[in-house]
Amino acid sequence: MQESEAGKSGAEISAQDETARYRILVEAITDYAIYMLDPAGAITSWNAGAQRIKGYAPEEIIGQNFSRFYTEEDRAGGLPQQVLSTAAREGKFEGEGWRVRKDGSRFWAHVVVDPIRNAAGELTGYAKITRDLTGQRENQEALRRSEEQFRILVQGVADYAVYMLSPQGIVTNWNLGAQRIKGYTPDEIVGRHFSQFYTEEDRARDLPAKALETAAREGRFENEGWRLRKDGSRFWSHVVIDAIHAPDGGLLGFAKITRDITERRASQDSLDRARESLFQSQKMEAVGQLTGGVAHDFNNLLMAVLGSLELLRKRLPDDPQQLRLLDNAILGAKRGAILTQRMLAFARRQDLEVRPLDLAALVRGMSDLLERSLGRDVEIEMAFPPDLARIVADQNQLELALLNLCVNARDAMRTGGYIKISAREEHVGANHPSGLVTGDYVCLAVTDTGEGMDADTLARATEPFFTTKGVGKGTGLGLSMVHGMAGQMGGRLILKSNPGQGTTAEIWLPGMVGTVPVTGVRAESGEPEPHIGGLKVLAVDDDRLVLFNTAAMLEDMGLSVMEAASGEEALELLRQHRFDLVITDQSMPRMTGMQLIETIKTEWPDLPVILATGYAEIPGGTQIKIRKLSKPFTEKELAQAVTAVCCQPSLI
Repeated sequence: MQESEAGKSGAEISAQDETARYRILVEAITDYAIYMLDPAGAITSWNAGAQRIKGYAPEEIIGQNFSRFYTEEDRAGGLPQQVLSTAAREGKFEGEGWRVRKDGSRFWAHVVVDPIRNAAGELTGYAKITRDLTGQRENQEALRRSEEQFRILVQGVADYAVYMLSPQGIVTNWNLGAQRIKGYTPDEIVGRHFSQFYTEEDRARDLPAKALETAAREGRFENEGWRLRKDGSRFWSHVVIDAIHAPDGGLLGFAKITRDITERRASQDSLDRARESLFQSQKMEAVGQLTGGVAHDFNNLLMAVLGSLELLRKRLPDDPQQLRLLDNAILGAKRGAILTQRMLAFARRQDLEVRPLDLAALVRGMSDLLERSLGRDVEIEMAFPPDLARIVADQNQLELALLNLCVNARDAMRTGGYIKISAREEHVGANHPSGLVTGDYVCLAVTDTGEGMDADTLARATEPFFTTKGVGKGTGLGLSMVHGMAGQMGGRLILKSNPGQGTTAEIWLPGMVGTVPVTGVRAESGEPEPHIGGLKVLAVDDDRLVLFNTAAMLEDMGLSVMEAASGEEALELLRQHRFDLVITDQSMPRMTGMQLIETIKTEWPDLPVILATGYAEIPGGTQIKIRKLSKPFTEKELAQAVTAVCCQPSLI
């Protein structure tokens, strides 16, 4: 053996050593099945990796045909023979497929088969390498299923438009929700730029490009706005754009999700309007309460001023200069009384006498007055439909309200213009913009061609003392008076205006239905009866100034007067003395005027009573017929009331 080895050349020994090393290397590999086949496909070698992957020991498999590793279906189809013929013909075969282990289980294999030829080019066999890719294939299959499920999910979403954009903003796919919301089919939109969904105004502001720039820079863009459908209609959308980056950080494109929230926005707008309406109503109610209280207290002050001035005038010597000064003071006090009446009208506390009215006839009857009041520079047009429904309102207050609106319209037209007075009938249902209760109404409208009002001015127009006419040119109570009057009669004042487009003031009043309530009885006109002297009167008021003034006027009329500063004090005096008449204030602490009257009617049912008040409302729940005297009153008005209840009891 040593001689034989010695007889070999160094090259031969080296080649043998290298072959041995390769054999050791191949047999040590466990991740790959590496083995040899003869030209017919019989196995001639077997490494550790083949044993681990396929389960056969070398003595079990060497000499067997490699086709036993294939499934029955593949063997029936001649796949093993095709593999060898392809390798022999093309110099290599590579593929993947199911293979079978010794125990019958399957695994997914990656196979490479190389032909082996001798120096003469003759085929001597094949080298076959097999790798078990079952785990990798399962992962890939799971990923494929996940991607397919995600694709099906995205495609099936109908409430959201979900689609991809290229880095340049080109639509690259399109789901069912996008088709439903925007109206385009995939064939119509894929490949086109997403900016066509934006309005012309937004495209002019380059909003689509800015949205992509923001998403690329910050990773996300989100906003709401108007978008366009295929048919050109608009919808309010909520949009989210997310940037999609490759592992190396490069921008692959954008994922865009759009939702149609038009209905939600409309609901929110409706809720906001309702809240604003409630806020405005609460604000006006609070202002009305404050205004009514101020007007009531101011009435009491005016009572003291007017009464004292009238009594003083009777006692002053006949000096023209002094009388002019006194008359001027009385006139100022009366103008103050008019202001308080307007304030009470805004607060809905004025005295009304409502009855059925023919609105068209009432307005036409005012035509001469309106023409004189508005001047020659204003053209007036009246438009009333035939057979206009009658309304239920206070005629004097409605005439005053219409005159106020027309004068305001004239003042808004600095160089003259056109005023249209019209009316229409309308049924108000639920959720009507006016906020009126359901029912039939008549709308009296005054439209001018004046300067109009901006939104802020329009919102404050009916607030008391708010005016745009400048200092000394308006009290700011005209529109507030109309507002209060309309509300007290069950209607509403609605103003519509835009700068440069004039103003329309609408008074909505209920149509006549059923019986007509009467909220108050006015003092009868005419001179007082002459025979009231000698009456003994009890005057009741918690305001000492008013009480003193009332007593002074009664005494000036020749009546005997006792004073009481509260209801309790009045009852004590009534139980101690006999009286022919009681005049009481309504708003008093601990016991109101109405509570005092109810007690008087129980204990002294025949005793006449006059309720003196600056308010229109009398608490309900009483059947007592009451004579009212509105504050501030003059001595003449007081005398008329006393005469009415004492000399004409039927008018109480």
